[in-house]
Amino acid sequence: MASSFIAVHSTSKTAKNAPINLNPVPALQHILHVTWLVADLPRARAFYEGILGLAPDPARPDLGFAGVWYTLPGGQQIHLMALPNPDPTTGRVTHGGRDRHVAVAATGLNELAATLERAGVDFTRSRSGRGALFVRDPDGNTLELVEI
Repeated sequence: MASSFIAVHSTSKTAKNAPINLNPVPALQHILHVTWLVADLPRARAFYEGILGLAPDPARPDLGFAGVWYTLPGGQQIHLMALPNPDPTTGRVTHGGRDRHVAVAATGLNELAATLERAGVDFTRSRSGRGALFVRDPDGNTLELVEI
């Protein structure tokens, strides 16, 4: 049987000879969680719990480092890990839509925007005209909050 993968030659060390599936099987379903590295867990928790209103998930086991899990209504999770971050947290573009980010469905976007303003947290509105805003947590991790 012939292989359904081909090798791709690239100058990238991570992509060199990476196989491309020519006959994809519907294996990927949906995102289960996103993990953010944070330098100061109490500060990050103040943002995620105090401003965004998330509650910690007590199911997080002891993983040998500080962290917290938040479970969203759809079952997806946001994991915070208090570990050294190799990525720069300064010098990033102002609009989070032009940077790495995760999109999260949200309700009450105008109320959330007002909460962010009262807390002095910077955010930008979607430039596409959609009901969405982009906000960075205290460690520069970007969330796109999309009105549903």
